Amino acid sequence: MRSASSNRKHAESGRPVAIVTGASHGIGAATARLLAAEGYDLCINYLSDHEAAAAVVSDCEAAGATAIAVPGNVGDREDVIRVFHACDEALGSLSCLVNNAGIIGRACRMEDLLPEELERTFAVNTYGVVYCIQEAAKRMSVRNGGKGGTIVNMSSLAAMLGSPNEYVHYAASKGAVESITVGAGKELAADGIRVNAIRVGTTNTRIHVEGGNPQRPAKIAALTPMGRIAEPEDIAQAALWLASSGSGFVTGTVITVAGGL
Repeated sequence: MRSASSNRKHAESGRPVAIVTGASHGIGAATARLLAAEGYDLCINYLSDHEAAAAVVSDCEAAGATAIAVPGNVGDREDVIRVFHACDEALGSLSCLVNNAGIIGRACRMEDLLPEELERTFAVNTYGVVYCIQEAAKRMSVRNGGKGGTIVNMSSLAAMLGSPNEYVHYAASKGAVESITVGAGKELAADGIRVNAIRVGTTNTRIHVEGGNPQRPAKIAALTPMGRIAEPEDIAQAALWLASSGSGFVTGTVITVAGGL
């Protein structure tokens, strides 16, 4: 952890600081790497894969960024507070938050969904977004002496489609994220904070394999007008735009990145 004098030196560098949750793999890792290449310093949040998180930190550092990895479960408010405090100490004032951490869970019909699966899905996908926005707003709000900032939430096309027979619980958790995005975008606009979301289509990550549904990406690719599923870098580019001044008059908005599906 950096000393106070080291922290002041970092602040004087003028590089914006971003926290990306769930950034050891997939979309989060791609977003962290892209932000690093575009001049951000990074706080890489992850759950348990220390080696993967360290590799993302190394990639960010190779791009010229200062980067740290901080473990924490976003569904646990105390863990979220600890992640943000670690970022404060090591990197300085927060400019951008990307709420990427999420789980899809087991593919099943609603009547087969276990209570603990429902609870965990909402804890990570929905409560975690709220907890992180709360901590980011405390730091970014111009009313609190902050400099403003941007928040990018990851939603899913499932929020619109409902994912019947597979992931209704997941779809519902992401529908809540979209409502949070619209409400927070309006509520925090006067505080200098823009809040937007990306409605992500099926993406080439490990999430479906872990959820026991490895055939799903190929099935969705066949239905997608562009003939493929997304790569993590496709989503990262959208996140970069929403974090940038190029989207400076955009808030409370959900954009779809799904190849036309």
